Amino acid sequence: MEYNVVETFTSINGEGARAGELAFFIRLRGCNLRCSYCDTAWAQTDSAPARTLSGEELCRLAGGVTNVTVTGGEPMLNDLAPLCKALIARGHRVEIETNGSVALNALCAAVRPSFTMDYKLPSSGMENEMCVENFALLGEDDTVKFVAGSREDLKRALEIMERYSLRGRCRVYISPVFGAIEPAEIVEFMKDNGLNDVRVQLQLHKYIWDPQKRGV
Repeated sequence: MEYNVVETFTSINGEGARAGELAFFIRLRGCNLRCSYCDTAWAQTDSAPARTLSGEELCRLAGGVTNVTVTGGEPMLNDLAPLCKALIARGHRVEIETNGSVALNALCAAVRPSFTMDYKLPSSGMENEMCVENFALLGEDDTVKFVAGSREDLKRALEIMERYSLRGRCRVYISPVFGAIEPAEIVEFMKDNGLNDVRVQLQLHKYIWDPQKRGV
């Protein structure tokens, strides 16, 4: 199996359950959504420059880095089962960052990486594209991430958490749209609504490096 890869690099996980830990990143080309705040729009289209790499080549590039994050674009537009199986067989911990619009059932039936899955809130413009059936597949090793840019987004995130009983099913994180909402407002919302077991998370890489810098 071969993949269109726009970049690979080793850095720290900027978000997710292993934020701050070293990870080898595989960014695949193409995305089916166009979120208002997207920070990887350059990787969305079929014309984005990419290398065609096999799963075996990507395993070699990952080397001795334990954590492997497969991201995009939207990586679930690809058949990730062969890549995940090969990485896991070599002792890697594989995390798939997915936008929440693509069904996870086929991949879960073949192999079980961990998922950091977005639920797109109103300010993204993409909420109608969400595949809510995915929630039933998530467990304690997975994360649902709400990227909030407004008070309306926070209220909607709370509705979704409660409707699908996410707290207790999986990890739940709320992240701010960078520059659109103050993290302190998210914390106040969590306090006001007793959101125990929910975590506010900042994108570490945007604070360590320039927010526009690639390969970090």
